[in-house]
Amino acid sequence: MKLDALQGTWVGTCELWLDPLGDTGQTSPCRLEVEATGVNYTWHHDGAEQKGSLVPTSDGANFTDTFHSASTMHCCSIPGSRGVVAVEGSYQETWGWRIGIAHRTPTDELVLQMTNIAPWGEEARAVRMVAKREGTAKTEAS
Repeated sequence: MKLDALQGTWVGTCELWLDPLGDTGQTSPCRLEVEATGVNYTWHHDGAEQKGSLVPTSDGANFTDTFHSASTMHCCSIPGSRGVVAVEGSYQETWGWRIGIAHRTPTDELVLQMTNIAPWGEEARAVRMVAKREGTAKTEAS
């Protein structure tokens, strides 16, 4: 993971898609703490705080999220990906989960995106967090 230049606190908005078609997203404030040791984040669903982390390993990252995967899910790096982070894992034996982190350099925004992959290969939006460095962001709470 190429996190060094992105270290610090980022705040913004989280979108969560739970509908089967991926057309309706729920929004909440989010906060990402980027460190050399990984990324920790918080967001909310139905008034409850959710927490997650992405911790680098030699071949990818370990992912936990109180809403999506309370037990650690190992995700492998995706060769040739362009973002800061691009990893993929599986759960329930046949389902896939992809996590990407990108840095939108023109606007200095950090984007953490999660994609659910059905056993038949269809991909669906799950989560997208778009955040700015703390002190420069406007969120729903402000």
